[in-house]
Amino acid sequence: QVYLVESGGGSVQAGGSLRLSCVASGDTACMGWFRQYPGKEREGVAGTFSGGGTTSYHDSVKGRFTISQDNAKNTLYLQMNNQKPEDTAMYYCAAGRVPSLCTGNLLSFGGYGHWGQGTQVTVSS
Repeated sequence: QVYLVESGGGSVQAGGSLRLSCVASGDTACMGWFRQYPGKEREGVAGTFSGGGTTSYHDSVKGRFTISQDNAKNTLYLQMNNQKPEDTAMYYCAAGRVPSLCTGNLLSFGGYGHWGQGTQVTVSS
């Protein structure tokens, strides 16, 4: 079991920036960020292999969000710049421990088996 703890959510005005952090309690093969709007399913925002290399982004955040890791600290980050009101959602950190399941699934549920509790991001216009 891998436990994930997110932090860094909050409120920001449109055009502003926030950075989310997620600390993992153990080794992972891939990690990602998902978000969920009220009444909607979670959608993948950004994902990465834990050893570096391939990253994937939802089209709506390309050029604005950056996913990164500090492997020494077992921490995943999501730097969110130029935020828009439509970025308002609950954001969840996710981790997968099976490399073959991560492949091709960095933005889908199939790559991940461990989830954090979520952190709220609110962007006002």
